[in-house]
Amino acid sequence: MAESVVTFLLRKLDTFAHENVKLLGGMWEDVGCVRDELERIRAFLRVADAKEEGDEEIKVWVKQVRDVAYDMEDVLDEFLLRFSHHGGRGFYRHLRKIALTIKNLKARHRIASGLQAVRSRVTNIAEGHQRYRYKLSSMEERSSSSSVPVNNTWYDLRGDALLLEEAQLVGIDKPKRDLIGGLVGGRSELQVVAVAGMGGLGKTTLARKVYEDDVIKRHFQHHAWVTVSQVFKLEDLLKDIVRQLFDEMKKTLPHEADSSDSGKLKAILAGFLREKRYLVVLDDVWAVGTWDALKYAFPTNNNGCRLMLTTRNAKVASVSNIDLGGMVYDLKPLSPEQSWNLFCGKAFRGNQCPPYLEKISKNILRKCEGLPLAIVAISGMLASKDRNRMDEWEMVERSLGPELEGNDRLQSMKNILSFSFNDLPYNLKYCFLFLSIFPEDYPIDPKKLIRFWIVEGFVQEKEGRIPEEVGQGYFNELVNRSLIQVVDRYYDGRILECRIHDLFRKIILLKSKDQSFGAIFDEQSKALPERARRLSIHKPLEIVDGESDFSSLRSLFWFGAKDDSIPSFSLSTFFNGGLRFLKVLDCRGANIDTFPEEIAKLYNLRYLSLRDTKVRSIPRSIGKLRSLETLDLRYTYVTELPNEILRLRRLRHIFVYRYEKIFSPSIEVIGFKALGGLETLSFLQSLCYIEVNHGGASVMKSIGELTQLRRLCIRELRAEHGADLCSSIEKLRYLRSLCLVSANPDEVLNLQNISSPPQCLQRLNISGRLQSLPHWIPSLSNLSKLVLKWSGLQVDPFESLQSLPNLVHVHLNQAYDGETLCFKAGGFKMLKFLDISNLDRLRKVTIEKGTMPCLEEIGFTSCKSLEEVPSGIETPGNLEVLDFIDMPDEFLSRLRQRRNDLLHVSTILIGQETEGGVYRSVL
Repeated sequence: MAESVVTFLLRKLDTFAHENVKLLGGMWEDVGCVRDELERIRAFLRVADAKEEGDEEIKVWVKQVRDVAYDMEDVLDEFLLRFSHHGGRGFYRHLRKIALTIKNLKARHRIASGLQAVRSRVTNIAEGHQRYRYKLSSMEERSSSSSVPVNNTWYDLRGDALLLEEAQLVGIDKPKRDLIGGLVGGRSELQVVAVAGMGGLGKTTLARKVYEDDVIKRHFQHHAWVTVSQVFKLEDLLKDIVRQLFDEMKKTLPHEADSSDSGKLKAILAGFLREKRYLVVLDDVWAVGTWDALKYAFPTNNNGCRLMLTTRNAKVASVSNIDLGGMVYDLKPLSPEQSWNLFCGKAFRGNQCPPYLEKISKNILRKCEGLPLAIVAISGMLASKDRNRMDEWEMVERSLGPELEGNDRLQSMKNILSFSFNDLPYNLKYCFLFLSIFPEDYPIDPKKLIRFWIVEGFVQEKEGRIPEEVGQGYFNELVNRSLIQVVDRYYDGRILECRIHDLFRKIILLKSKDQSFGAIFDEQSKALPERARRLSIHKPLEIVDGESDFSSLRSLFWFGAKDDSIPSFSLSTFFNGGLRFLKVLDCRGANIDTFPEEIAKLYNLRYLSLRDTKVRSIPRSIGKLRSLETLDLRYTYVTELPNEILRLRRLRHIFVYRYEKIFSPSIEVIGFKALGGLETLSFLQSLCYIEVNHGGASVMKSIGELTQLRRLCIRELRAEHGADLCSSIEKLRYLRSLCLVSANPDEVLNLQNISSPPQCLQRLNISGRLQSLPHWIPSLSNLSKLVLKWSGLQVDPFESLQSLPNLVHVHLNQAYDGETLCFKAGGFKMLKFLDISNLDRLRKVTIEKGTMPCLEEIGFTSCKSLEEVPSGIETPGNLEVLDFIDMPDEFLSRLRQRRNDLLHVSTILIGQETEGGVYRSVL
């Protein structure tokens, strides 16, 4: 991890030196010297990082490197604070510079002294590096020449019968049957059966049980099993497979089998296996490159040969399936019942859990989240504790994190889970470690997470991509590696919420603390931690008396409960503790009534969220935050931003809106008044929701200059905005999401004058009278979600929309004035969700056979003239939910009569809208 700290610092040093070379003056030599020494040290840090757990001397040296890198960052930020921001213009700026001269001379002296101290420490650390160089070099040499990592504890533990045998006993029957079916069935060509899932799920155990099953032994003539692992030599793996195959046949190995030429070894395999039916298991394949190196070693024929692989990386499983066909089996955690049986079998040696320990045991088990390895390891540790000492069990429940760190019985599990983290490249390690700031079981928004990564500096620039796209790639990689779990998805497949396994969270909490990455203030904390780079507050925070040092703090997160009885969240405590260099301030849900004045002093602030607070106005002083990239004021009472916001040229995301129930039950979104001169914010990616009721023409033209926009939401549109709006939309070629809302339901929006719409557009929401469907919408081949409201269409829109290849979600609300709708055969091939609301004149809906094959849910709301259940509604084979709200009594009566025609639908709901929301019941 020190490698990550140093790498980020070196990138910052390069930028800093380039932009401030004149201001540095005589300090330039010290900066250059520090940079050069750290560059030389970095080459050895990766090996040192991997070895520090087992070598106390190296661990101390790595910590020294990490600490001096942090201190150097403090010196750089102090310099930028003092010398890079002299506000004002003309004569006033000159006066300000004179007034600051004496003060800045003292500051320059202090910074120069700090820089010289850092240089001296780096020199001493470099000398230490020379002392350890031989040790590190020999470790690096052993690592590169070995087929296993330097720290091979995890590989020794894979054969631990205690863990593996226990994990085999529960929940393995069904996956075993499924995998055997995949191996013996299917096409006659060579195919792959891939078992994917996070570490500790029992993939290897399951694969071994399948491999040793009598059905498999009889079906395949030849068998081989190799463990690939993270670091391997291709020729050694091939030799191992050849040896197993020849030993199985009791044949003498050919002389060429001792060759170190992988080409010759592949030729031996091809010759031996060409006309035979074989099964080769590739256990623990980490990367796509590993699969690419191995896949051509196995000849294809029509004898039903199979490769089976296990992997933590979903991408490996997917690519192997694309290459050779077959099946991908995503191994799932154990169910609560299976988990309990496994837990009791080990913790109580097959006996029942004593009643007085049941609640504690289930709380501990809940943290395992169905992971067999964790259940076996923790229950095995508990088996050695006195069952009559309830306090010992309660202590484990309360402090499982420290138990992972100090209990030898749990070290093996920690090593196995940690190996997925250790395998990450340095930039992804920081991204994953950042997840430690979130509370347990907290639903994480991927878009917000990526924005955090960007402002923290974890996302590297790539030519041709914006940081958000690079960050999305990082996120996808962590999902593929089974380190991030998907909680919920949008209908188009995008991830809505994610989380991490609780045991992974405990492991990275330990690493975060050990690496000085971040600190948590929660129910177990007695005082605010000091000298932390990141601080996450998980409980209500009252004013803290006493002196504290927050001069190192770069990110502050609030997850405390929203409670009006708790005093307003105050930054004074932190500013009194020297808070100056903050980059991230997320106060979502804090009890804040007014914009904290101290925020304007945070020159380095890049991310500011006051979401879900009571703030009503933003002061002009926000214009001082020249580094700000994200401004999140969602669900506040802010409806206007000062013109000084236009000074924030680095802004990438502006979110200012809330939802209000104006006329029950409808909900209206409230945005903020448009500003003139928006074109100056040329880096904007998101602009939501802007209200253009004043100065509309000029605002429309300004929006057209924001060519980097990915998400745009505009309210209060009027007919006269049509031409300029269409002209601007044509210029936004990267737009992914567009929401247009008219000033009132009767306001006509003329959107026909778009000849070249943004072809990347995925989500389109139009609220306003259209009269006819804009001609360009059916050309949006990437469109996945379409919402039309108040449209007043006279022609059935589904005939035009049915050929859109990626459309998965359609919602019509007061959008169609016709009496019939028809879904024609062969249309809407990807549609999953259909919602039809408030179509007052709709009398008949026809669903032809062969339409909407993927449809999962249909909803009808307040269609007062619809008396017949849609004809052909039993046609969509995947239909799971039918939802009818505020429908006519006659319609509901006929729905009940047709209940037997809808047996394939798992859930049919009927309901009505009330003041408190929608009340539903199952039909």
